[in-house]
Amino acid sequence: MNNEEIKDLIKLVSKLGLGKVEIEKDGFKINIKGPNMVPSGVYMAPQVAAPAINNAQTPASLAITSEPVVSSPSESTSTITIKSSMIGTFYRSSSPDKPAFAEVGSEIKKGDRICIIEAMKLFNEIESEVSGRIVKVLVDDATPVEFDQPLFLVEPA
Repeated sequence: MNNEEIKDLIKLVSKLGLGKVEIEKDGFKINIKGPNMVPSGVYMAPQVAAPAINNAQTPASLAITSEPVVSSPSESTSTITIKSSMIGTFYRSSSPDKPAFAEVGSEIKKGDRICIIEAMKLFNEIESEVSGRIVKVLVDDATPVEFDQPLFLVEPA
């Protein structure tokens, strides 16, 4: 990581009000402690996982993994929770004038685009890892999300 990438990461931590971010890769370790401020209505995960960095990219365009974390259904409910795979800003559509990728009642298949998460000025298209019907959207459009924060409840098909 160069100085510019570290500065961008510090700005992101500050903007999202995160308490702490740790990144460790190939013997390089960085800890960034934020102001411990959490915006109202934002779920704060106990541990924040660092975004994966693809070294094949140029420093100006970091690649961040975009596979959602999917929890298995619990015994007491028949829904699956799709969780955020990264920190960033959650968007339900590709632009304000476009329809949302997934609405309550929408049938989705594995691989369908369900939302976008912007992280460090990169827009990461998030694809569903499960097939089913959207029961509930748990995050408002254009709001910050944490790693492992629940985004959607899906009734499996």
